[in-house]
Amino acid sequence: MLTHASLQLGLFLLALLALIKPAGHYMRLAMEGRPPLLGRPGRWLERRLYRLAAVDPEQEMAWKSYAINLLLFQLVGTVFLYLLQRWQAWLPLNPQAFGNVAPDSAFNTAISFVSNTSWQGYAGETTMSHLSQMMGINVQSFLSAASGMAVMLALARGFARQSGETLGNVWVDLTRCTLYILLPLSFILALVFVQQGVPQTLSAGQSARMLDITHYSVPLQDKNGNALKDARGQPLTQQLSTRQQYLALGPVASQEPIKIMSGDGGGFFNANSAHPYENPTPLTNFLQLLTLLILPAGLCYAFGLMVGDTRQGWTIVAAMSLMLALGAAVCMQSEQAGNPLLPPSQVSQQYNRHQTGGNMEGKEVRFGAAGSALYAVVTTSSGDGAVNSMHDSFMPIGGMVPMVLIQTGEVVFGGPGAGLYSIVIHAILAVFIVGLMIGRAPEYLGKKIEAFETKMMAIVLLLVPLLILLPSALSVSTAAGLAGLGNPGAHGLSEVLYAYTSAANNNGSAFAGLSANTPFYNIMLAIAMWFGRYGVIVPVLALAGSLAGKPRRAPGAGTLPSHGPTFALLLIATILLATALTYLPALALGPVAEQASIAARR
Repeated sequence: MLTHASLQLGLFLLALLALIKPAGHYMRLAMEGRPPLLGRPGRWLERRLYRLAAVDPEQEMAWKSYAINLLLFQLVGTVFLYLLQRWQAWLPLNPQAFGNVAPDSAFNTAISFVSNTSWQGYAGETTMSHLSQMMGINVQSFLSAASGMAVMLALARGFARQSGETLGNVWVDLTRCTLYILLPLSFILALVFVQQGVPQTLSAGQSARMLDITHYSVPLQDKNGNALKDARGQPLTQQLSTRQQYLALGPVASQEPIKIMSGDGGGFFNANSAHPYENPTPLTNFLQLLTLLILPAGLCYAFGLMVGDTRQGWTIVAAMSLMLALGAAVCMQSEQAGNPLLPPSQVSQQYNRHQTGGNMEGKEVRFGAAGSALYAVVTTSSGDGAVNSMHDSFMPIGGMVPMVLIQTGEVVFGGPGAGLYSIVIHAILAVFIVGLMIGRAPEYLGKKIEAFETKMMAIVLLLVPLLILLPSALSVSTAAGLAGLGNPGAHGLSEVLYAYTSAANNNGSAFAGLSANTPFYNIMLAIAMWFGRYGVIVPVLALAGSLAGKPRRAPGAGTLPSHGPTFALLLIATILLATALTYLPALALGPVAEQASIAARR
C-alpha cells in the first residue's frame, strides 16, 4: 500500500481501539439502567414508558417468551412500515407529492429496515416522503439496532448466570439500548453533521442556477404516454437545455447518525454516503468510519465485563481487528494498483503503473481510491449498508474482499450485538473442534457445550449459506433473475452473489450493478433478509436459555483457555476455514475468475 493509505488505516484503527474501553464501560452501565449523566432524568422517563406500555420491568422472561415477544414486536414494525409506504401519498409531510410505493418494493423495504439490513431497491430522494423517512426508516433503524443489542445481552446473561431459567426482560433491554445509547449519540452526531453542512429541513428542495448550460434530450410521447417512433422504429426525442438544477433536500442530518451506528445504513439519497449532502467533508467521512464500528466494538468489551472476564472481550476484539486490517490491506492495495489493462501515462508513473491515484471508477474524488476502499471494508465489517463508493466498480479482488467479510457472518465487528453473538457462535465451533481433537467435552466460558448447543450452533452456521447459495443459483438460472443483471459473465454472477450475501447477512450494501427493484428480486431478497435475521436470532436465544440453566464450571487443567493470542488465532482460523469451505467454489466462478481473465488479457 502507499504511505497515505497505510496512514489512513493506522489512524483509524488507533482511534477505534482508544474508544473501545470507554464505550464498553458506558454501554454496560446503560444496559443495566445506570447510565452516567443521564441517570435521574433517564430513569424517570424509563419508568413512565414502562407504565405507559403496561410493562413490569421486574418480570424476567425465559428464552421462548423473550423470542416470541421480540418476533411479535418486529412483525408489528414490519406491518407499520409497509402501510406507511403504501399510504404515503395521502399522509402529511410529503412536499414532493410522491405517490404510494409499489407493493413489492414496500414489502422488501419494510422487511429490510426491520431486519437491520437496509437493502434499498429504490432511490430515497425520488421515492420516500419525509414522513416515510422519519417515522418509518428512522424509527426502525433505532429499533432494529436495539433488537440486536438485546439478543446479545440475553446471550451474555446465559453465560454469566448460574442454573437460571430466565434471560431478562426484552422490553427493558430494548428501552435502555434505545434511550441511553442510541438516542443520545444520534443527537450529538446530528448536531456535528449539521455544522459540517448536512441539511436538516422539511422543505422539498431548492432550485439553483448553474454557471453552464446543460443540454439533454427527452423522449416524445403521445397523449396516452406511449413513446413516439420514426419510420425506422427509433424513439423520437426533443432536445432541451437548462441552467436550472433541482437540489433535493430533507431531514438528512437526523437520519445520518442512526443510519451509520445502527447497522441499518439506509441513505436518504440513492448515492448514500457518496452524496455530498450525507457525507460532505473528510471529517464527516472519518466520523462515519468510527461510528460504524464503535458500538459493535464497544459491546465486545461490555461482553467481557458482563461475563466477569474482560480478557474474553479483548480476545474477540483482537481477532476482529486483525481480520479487518487484513481485509483493508488487500482491498486498498487492489484499488490503489488500478486496472492493469489501462495504458500507463507519464503522470501515473509517479503513483502506480496504471491509473493516477488508483482505480477511481465509481468513487468520489474527495475520498480517493484508498479512502473509498477503507470505507467499503469498514461498512461490510460493521453490518451496515452505507457506502461512499460503488462496489460494482471495484477491481475483482477489491470487490471480493467486502463480499467475503459479509460471508464470514459479519463477525468482523458486525452490526450492534449481531456481530458479537455471531462470533461467539464461531468461538463455540472452535472449542467444539478442539474438543474433538483432544477427546474432551468442549467448554466455553465455563459452560459445557453439549448436544442441544451443538444443534443450535449448526443451525446458525448452515442456514445463512443456504439463504445465499440456493437463491443465487435460482436467480442465474431463471429469466426473471437474469433480467436484472447489469453485466454478463463472472461479474454478473458476482452481482447476484453479493446481493444475496448482503441480504441474508443483513448488511444492505450492494454492488449497485444489479437491477433489483423487480417483483422477483424484491420478494426473494426479502425472504433472505427475514430468515437471515430471525432464523439466527431464535437459535441464539435458545442457546442462551440452555446455557443459563447450566452451572458455570471453574477452569481445570484440561480446559482450553478462551482468551489470549492462541485462542484469537484459533478463532480466526475457524472463521476463515468455515467461510472458505462454504463459499470458495462460488467465489472462484465470480471475482476470482474475473481477476484471472484480466490477468490473461495483459
